[in-house]
Amino acid sequence: MDIFTECDDLKTQLDALRPLDPDLLKNLRDIYTVRLTYNSTAIEGNTLTETETQIVLEKGITIGGKSLQDHLEIINHAEAMDLVRDLAQANTPITEWEMRQIHSLVCKGENRAGAYRTVNVMAAGANYRYPDAIQVPDLMADFTGWLSQFHPLHPIAVATEIHARLVTIHPFTDGNGRVARLLMNLHLLRTGYPLAIVQAADRVAYIDAVVAWQAGNPQPLLHLVANCVKLSAVEIISLAG
Repeated sequence: MDIFTECDDLKTQLDALRPLDPDLLKNLRDIYTVRLTYNSTAIEGNTLTETETQIVLEKGITIGGKSLQDHLEIINHAEAMDLVRDLAQANTPITEWEMRQIHSLVCKGENRAGAYRTVNVMAAGANYRYPDAIQVPDLMADFTGWLSQFHPLHPIAVATEIHARLVTIHPFTDGNGRVARLLMNLHLLRTGYPLAIVQAADRVAYIDAVVAWQAGNPQPLLHLVANCVKLSAVEIISLAG
């Protein structure tokens, strides 16, 4: 049985349990907001632990010895996740405006929040040059056009490709990975799948999988994302059953 079939079988089990209890839904929402926020920001270097992330988001308490920037990244990401959930419910086309809105929340308070980069950048630690800044508007227009099309691929494969395409364009000066993971999860939510939470502990394997995609081998990233969906589905079924 391949990983997509496993995910589909789990989705069938999960669908049979819907509608979920409202209290459980709220609990899951809180759990996954903390978990996704912690892991997605930790991948990018945030030093707050998952427990500290929960304290900041749920109690509004400042963690001693941790930077203001670390706190703001956590709060901003959680706000962006709220927007993603709203967009998933709305089920309207995702345009550049929505993507820039997500970025403006992820990087709120920064000079270029919501704006495309105007400088050229290299991939950190990899011999890969992102597209020139002058190409970004056209590439994002093409990306939005691709998003609006019907894709016969498995929904998890489409979500993974959304992520890979955005990080490969690298349209923003900062926050590209966080925005890409949020967009990936937006598509998963819209198609009835649980969130794919890429673990900070798997950062090296995750980056290697992205690099492999950019080199023409999509399988490692597809498998990684599908496995993340599988883990979330198993947990939700266990809690709801």
